[in-house]
Amino acid sequence: MSQPHELQPEYDENGRPNPYRSASQWRHQESGAYAKHAGEARDPHTASANTKDLTNFLNSTRVEPEQPSTDGAGSFQPIVIDEGHGLTDGARDAQALSHDGKEVICGPLLNYRRQEGNVWYGSVLIVTKGGGKVQHFQPTLHIGRVETADSQHGLVGEGAGASGANHTNGAINTQHGTEVLGKCLYSDPRNTFWQFSITCDMLEVETKWAYSITDVRYKSSTQSSTNYFFIPATTESMRIMFHSCNGFSVGTDEDAWSGPALWNDVLRRHAENPFHVMIGGGDQIYNDGIRVDGPLRPWSDIGNPKKRRDYPFPGKLRDECDEYYLHNYLRWYSTEPFAEANGQIPQLNIWDDHDIIDGFGSYVNEFMKCDVFRGIGGTAHKYYMLFQHHLAPPASTYTTDAPTTMEAGDGVDKNQLQDTFVSEPTLQSEPGYIVGHKPGPYVAEHSMNMFSRLGARIAFLGIDARTERTRHQVNYPETYDLIFNRLRSELGAAQQSGNPYKHMILLLGIPIAYPRLTWLENVFSSPLIAPMKFLNRRFGFGGGLFNHFDGSVDLLDDLDDHYTAKTHKKERNSFVERLQTICSEFSIRITILGGDVHLAALGRFYSNPELKIPAVHDHRYMVNVVSSAIVNKPPPAAIANLLAKRNKIHHLNADTDETLMSLFDKDPGDSNKTMNSNHVTMPSRNYAILTENSPNNRAATANGSVNGAVTNGTDAEHAAPAGDHEFEGKDGHAFLHKGEAGAGTKHKAASPATHGKNNDGSLDCCIRVEIDQHNREGHTEPYGLTIPLLEHLPEKYPPPHHHRLHLPGRGSRPGTSARPGTTGAASAGNRPGSGAATAASH
Repeated sequence: MSQPHELQPEYDENGRPNPYRSASQWRHQESGAYAKHAGEARDPHTASANTKDLTNFLNSTRVEPEQPSTDGAGSFQPIVIDEGHGLTDGARDAQALSHDGKEVICGPLLNYRRQEGNVWYGSVLIVTKGGGKVQHFQPTLHIGRVETADSQHGLVGEGAGASGANHTNGAINTQHGTEVLGKCLYSDPRNTFWQFSITCDMLEVETKWAYSITDVRYKSSTQSSTNYFFIPATTESMRIMFHSCNGFSVGTDEDAWSGPALWNDVLRRHAENPFHVMIGGGDQIYNDGIRVDGPLRPWSDIGNPKKRRDYPFPGKLRDECDEYYLHNYLRWYSTEPFAEANGQIPQLNIWDDHDIIDGFGSYVNEFMKCDVFRGIGGTAHKYYMLFQHHLAPPASTYTTDAPTTMEAGDGVDKNQLQDTFVSEPTLQSEPGYIVGHKPGPYVAEHSMNMFSRLGARIAFLGIDARTERTRHQVNYPETYDLIFNRLRSELGAAQQSGNPYKHMILLLGIPIAYPRLTWLENVFSSPLIAPMKFLNRRFGFGGGLFNHFDGSVDLLDDLDDHYTAKTHKKERNSFVERLQTICSEFSIRITILGGDVHLAALGRFYSNPELKIPAVHDHRYMVNVVSSAIVNKPPPAAIANLLAKRNKIHHLNADTDETLMSLFDKDPGDSNKTMNSNHVTMPSRNYAILTENSPNNRAATANGSVNGAVTNGTDAEHAAPAGDHEFEGKDGHAFLHKGEAGAGTKHKAASPATHGKNNDGSLDCCIRVEIDQHNREGHTEPYGLTIPLLEHLPEKYPPPHHHRLHLPGRGSRPGTSARPGTTGAASAGNRPGSGAATAASH
């Protein structure tokens, strides 16, 4: 087995170009053995040994509109079909046991939906073996608050928080437990998806809850039958864990990266101080293998782009792709320790390209409109809804064999519904979703944006930036209007109630405050590339430099995906300015979460320092926490160092600057991953933790601590409060407020003992970075900073003036451009050799 970073041959052993190897070695990094394996032709009929045509199953009529009613106690009388006709009694009994629908092959998966008043709403999903149009069994979930016994302090009653309850001494208080009947979302002869809607009353203290599902058998004999999760007190905000890129790129030597090791660290931190919500920023699963060892292999082997574009997506291929997505989800969501986290930490997810296939939405329009891409988009969406949102999927998905599915609307393919039950759709009735008005251009489904409350003072907004994406847009203009209308409604209602939101977490699949790579886009789009593309199509010249889909340079789809790409520049700037307006209207601090780039970094927008606005009053100050990947391999240090050198100070408009912050005071552990001047990008696997410094925490003393409450500084030098109103930052290469001072491993937000223990309403952020990829325990190094509360003073600091043509003295800072709205590089920052560039480019 070759090393992960070894370059692979451009041709396979038969002399054919290898279409699956990227010229960008840090993107796929396939092993030699895997490249050889991928280069072998595969029989499409044996791509999946378990694939069966739906027509081989028992025939039935149309989908049932709903399940037969129950009496509320779980009794269920299905229509019984004799599937054991002609068998002996003993054989029939054995068959009945193996197909009784009680074997759980995936789950439980726990989701958070919303909070209304003092009621927490969520759901649990399990997948059982077997099924069909008729369900012979309906599972029941039992849920209740936990009572625990502490040997030193006696009995701790209902509502015990993390300090009074742990994962070993808790037991369900069955006397007060509640039964919840499972709802069938989808069932075919392979599997049945059961959803349990759960509601929990929130108390004045943090509570621990336990749930179990009765009368089922788990595939693993060691799997616990009881799971626990935590809900914050009514007066507290949620502790947040954020991750993205939760899987491996095609051909990665997964063992060399110790598998999903960082989930062990997530569970350790959860045991120390439990997370109330787990936010997935996209690529929760990698489905790219569908083109290598899955049913799309013969299609992707077609050399002629026109033939590939005109290839149909018949029912047989649709069934095979459906089988691939189903089994890949079942495999990955049952992989430990990720599977354990799924049952204990409630999830909120958006999707990105790898949840479908690499680059989906960012290839050229003519290719994205082809039948195969539209077909896998619909199939991936089906399982995205089931596994990641616990919602019923559409009755059928796109296929060229059924013209009704090729039109936007509710077209049904009766062949997909043979012996299959699909629940009535519920998306439109779920209050937590902001559903787009019209289907996406390549996925004939509506975008699923989300708004929710994360406890007492934090709002959550998740943007579906994949369903409507093209190479030239991220979302429809109408969708932005829907989102901002909903946002104003929710924030205004909270303000009028006397309990306003103080922070908002904005979830985006891709970073929005990130270094530009316009020069690289220009090279890849240059006319000079055209002859190379021709030679590649005719003779395979250039090998993996060009992708196997639309024939463009392999990295161009990644670059076009970025908000900072030149094709998305206007849309991005308008989006950020609308967010600034929301901040000024409601005095709310927005913190952006973004993944995708396989690096840890921290970007931020902020007011032009010449405006002299302290960060605590700056409605333009927004941090972009860039955390990825939690599982996938990072790029080489050379890529991270290149991005650091491109970390200029950009001018979004006359009033707003943006750049990455110096967060990494050292490399993790004793490693030497980056050049000494790079303190802004970290090429290691990672995830993030965000916790409010609750105003209910006990007050900090002058020396920085009382019962764990501390100031944002790391020592006496930085002992001023986080909201020091007199402090003014110099530029984005230096710290802009006291919460950024001393950012890194020694900051108070990096220590579990002091993280989130202040009481000024600020937000502590910690990015935990893997120390050693070979350590399967996934130990991490923490890097912290504090994000201040916003106290907007409109009379002193007026709203944005984006149309202002010039600011006096705008070009007077050393090293910046004299033209407003252009990009310049500021001074080298607060450390010698900080890597700040001195030349300007846009």
